[in-house]
Amino acid sequence: MALIWCSISSHGYGHAAQVVPVLNELARLVPGLTAILRTMVPPEFFTGRLGCPWEISQAKQDIGCIQHGPLTIDVEATWAEHFRFHADWEKKVQLEAQAIRSRAPDLLLSDISYLAIEAGRLAQMPTVGLCNLSWDLVLSPYLAPDQPGHRNDQRATQRATQMEALSLIRQAYGNADLMLRPTPSLAMNAFPKTAEIGPIAQPSAADRPGLRKAIGAAVDERIVLVGFGGIALASLPFQRLDQLNGYRFIVSGPVPDRCKRISSLSSLPFPFSVLLASADILVTKPGYNTVVEAVAHNTPTIYVRRHNFADEPSLVEFLHRHGRGIELSQEDFGAGRWREAIEAAWTAPSPRQPAPPPTGAAEAARILAGLLDSPG
Repeated sequence: MALIWCSISSHGYGHAAQVVPVLNELARLVPGLTAILRTMVPPEFFTGRLGCPWEISQAKQDIGCIQHGPLTIDVEATWAEHFRFHADWEKKVQLEAQAIRSRAPDLLLSDISYLAIEAGRLAQMPTVGLCNLSWDLVLSPYLAPDQPGHRNDQRATQRATQMEALSLIRQAYGNADLMLRPTPSLAMNAFPKTAEIGPIAQPSAADRPGLRKAIGAAVDERIVLVGFGGIALASLPFQRLDQLNGYRFIVSGPVPDRCKRISSLSSLPFPFSVLLASADILVTKPGYNTVVEAVAHNTPTIYVRRHNFADEPSLVEFLHRHGRGIELSQEDFGAGRWREAIEAAWTAPSPRQPAPPPTGAAEAARILAGLLDSPG
């Protein structure tokens, strides 16, 4: 029986959504595979998604970003939490390595905790990273400006402290035996060895008749799914959306009783993946799993940019190249001025290039299976 230790960032659900398809494919290649999920992602996320035997080992694996809703990153708080996370770093690594040794896994997979990677090397464990980004690349745009020739001791000290944090992260990543980069991904130079794989996605079968019946959509009404990942929206322009004739909306979170055209995701008997496959139009932020699955389904996609998140440009480019994407500004999104973008998305031309097949999970599984079969 093979045992794999999976360190999964709990910054939203996107990292878990990358790992699950890989583990499902790996379980087909490695009979008896069991996964230890080292994460703060709720167990409910994995129930019904992960097909092999698994257990949760709750522990914070990294910080990610501190956010106010899915669109706003608190840069100052993000740095402060990283400095706190890095306090007593050597002790933290020792304790994590001890936890790994106590279970004696055959392989460690990290998406994309640098703590786990350094601890895996200390535990003398084959250690593999998996992600389309890394935290050093996410944090780099948030560095305090470097202003040569300008005397500002406080700013210089702040930047130096931030650079030390980035150096720690990059050194930890340098302990990985291999980094798997699903398409589209960033170049991650902190890792000594990388391998590019196809997109990771598990597109679900659509149930359009069932969805239309569940929300009471008329034949001539289009269904708009509003999905921003695992970090909830603080508010939506419900009144404006409810006035958009010809559309029905599905959103996460509670919906005011007065709204007749808007349904809550939690009130429907479908997982998000089926809703994505069944909706006519998607409104989202550029996040890896949502964009890749929208492209796989050729779902017209309206995206709201953050403008300061590392993988956003590559995902927007992927969407425009292989899918149908229309940008909606944060201002228009918040004000409910959606109609023009919705109509533009619906009438957008076919993609410039066919979508690459979502082979990444199977490719990653074959690589991991080879490592599990390796002696020693």
